[in-house]
Amino acid sequence: MFDFIIHTSLKQRLIVLGIALLLVVYGVFTVQKMPVDVFPDLNKPTVTLMTEVGGMAPEEVEQLVTAPVESSMNGMPGVSRVRSVSGVGLSIVYVEFEWGSDIYRNRQQVSERLNLVREQLPPGVVPQLGPISSIMGEILLIALPADPAKVSPMQVREYADWVMRPRLLNIPGVAQVIPIGGEVKQYRVEINPAQLQALGVEREKLDTALKDFGANTSGGFLEAQGREYLIRQIGRTSRIEDLQNLVVTVKNGQPILLKQVADVKLAAANKRGDAGYNGKPAVVLSVQKQPSADSVVLTRAVEQAMADLSKGLPTGMAAPEFLFKQADFIEHSVKNVEEALRDGAIWWR
Repeated sequence: MFDFIIHTSLKQRLIVLGIALLLVVYGVFTVQKMPVDVFPDLNKPTVTLMTEVGGMAPEEVEQLVTAPVESSMNGMPGVSRVRSVSGVGLSIVYVEFEWGSDIYRNRQQVSERLNLVREQLPPGVVPQLGPISSIMGEILLIALPADPAKVSPMQVREYADWVMRPRLLNIPGVAQVIPIGGEVKQYRVEINPAQLQALGVEREKLDTALKDFGANTSGGFLEAQGREYLIRQIGRTSRIEDLQNLVVTVKNGQPILLKQVADVKLAAANKRGDAGYNGKPAVVLSVQKQPSADSVVLTRAVEQAMADLSKGLPTGMAAPEFLFKQADFIEHSVKNVEEALRDGAIWWR
């Protein structure tokens, strides 16, 4: 058989050369399009469950949230290990599956188990599935300078949360974008107990008024002249003045406003961490990729998106700066391999 292939190839030299040329062209084209990555996928298929329980201590989080969720994940088909971390107001459970298992099927199994354990959790506590990402999936760190002398850190964080993060999440291959640092804007209501007592306002009425604030309600519809008109009460607003003038209750025909019993203002949330750039405050965006995404191609797409966003930055905000690019490490590694092959070929000759 081997002799037949050799004799046939020698007789059909032009055909063999043509096929070889086509294979070379196909190989060159494939190499140019082939994704290159120097970091392998080091972690098993893992599903991350994150649960926020504000106000609870780590001991309460462990007993009331982490323990029920963790015990419900044990025994599922393909599960090799279940780990957990309980902190102040936060529970994280890592469910690891065997190598080669389908991550989407794993997430479906975890979702089904969560439906069974939700009744055991405190009211209003809902575990959330984390994005599909790899342990080496952090490909970019982007800094937004937030020097208080030039721009408000609250404004920078708001721009990062509501403009940059949604834009980057729209890029195919991006699993998660995590903002770090800056000041998270809050509507803060600081109650004055003396005013509540002086005006005779119950705390329950204050809580009810705050829960109902900023919501649209429906009043059905009105039929007239063969047409239906929707009846709506538009209450959704983001103005701090509307919150200050919220009616808490009515006493002797006189409305009691929220600003009469509490100090209402915009303030920054309490920080659990911070970020900086060049020794000054900044907001840092951590961009994580999906396991199957090409790091170099995805980095170029993010760079183009950041260039487009830089054209319309708010007044006083500096242009974003890249602190870390995994693509640079990959390109330098590939270049070193090319130089080693080139030098080796020259010395061999």
